[in-house]
Amino acid sequence: MPRSDKSAYTDKQERKSDHIAAGYEKRGVSDKEAERRAWATVNKDDGGGKKSGSGRGKHTGHPAAHKGGRKGGEAAASRSKADRSAAAKKGWETRRRKAAH
Repeated sequence: MPRSDKSAYTDKQERKSDHIAAGYEKRGVSDKEAERRAWATVNKDDGGGKKSGSGRGKHTGHPAAHKGGRKGGEAAASRSKADRSAAAKKGWETRRRKAAH
């Protein structure tokens, strides 16, 4: 089976790959690179194609899906303490004002 052959992948895995690739393309990654990354992510999650052999439908834990939070907070960390404090105060005032109505 050639390396690019996707016949062992289920329809769900192909949909998953398409969805991931679309997300990368939306962020400006080239089509070819987005597809490569998407299939790498599917392989990391599912351990490759699921069509042949025993163990189909086995839960994988989706390890790649748990990486998202690691990049979170990067924008906030680059802002000064005064900026973050001002944003927090503004948010609090908005919540207080809306709760009163």
